[in-house]
Amino acid sequence: MARALENIRVVDLSHVLAAPTCTMFLADLGAEVIHVEPLHGDDAREFGPFAGSGGKNNSGYFISLNRNKKSLALDLKQEKGRKILTDLIKISDVVVENFRPTTMRKLGFGWEELQRINPRVIYASISGFGQDSLPGYDARPSYDMVAQGYSGLMSITGPEGGPPCRVGSSVGDIFAGHQATIAIMAALLHREKTGRGQHF
Repeated sequence: MARALENIRVVDLSHVLAAPTCTMFLADLGAEVIHVEPLHGDDAREFGPFAGSGGKNNSGYFISLNRNKKSLALDLKQEKGRKILTDLIKISDVVVENFRPTTMRKLGFGWEELQRINPRVIYASISGFGQDSLPGYDARPSYDMVAQGYSGLMSITGPEGGPPCRVGSSVGDIFAGHQATIAIMAALLHREKTGRGQHF
């Protein structure tokens, strides 16, 4: 049976949870997702629990978020690695990343650069504080617990009158991944009508 995103290629520069959740859904919907990892492998390969005898290739966490994906190890601090990534972006539909907003620009893969490489590419950047809407915060690292705290969610979780308490699961990261998936699908439809990519 044909799946909705067949013939869509995604460059997945994700790590930890929010963006890997997004690209997991895209892969489940039929997209060809190429997960770009550092040479030492995605840090999530070290997260337990481990299947079988354990080890880097048996992380249940990593396997669950990276199912249906291909994998490619590149050193993006080296010219050769950046050239391979550039060539991959030229033939791709979507790029997903969840680094600090300044990281991709420093590597030479900010929105302006991606537009020159491939004007039709859809570029999804998932970050804790957005790309430019909160001056002074945009370059700060963020994980789910930070988002839960800033959103006020921790103030209404746990015993009444007690200290702020984290919600048990990483709802902020998972929700961000869901919303990014929806935004990418809308951007693909927009591109069908206009021929242009988008960054969000």
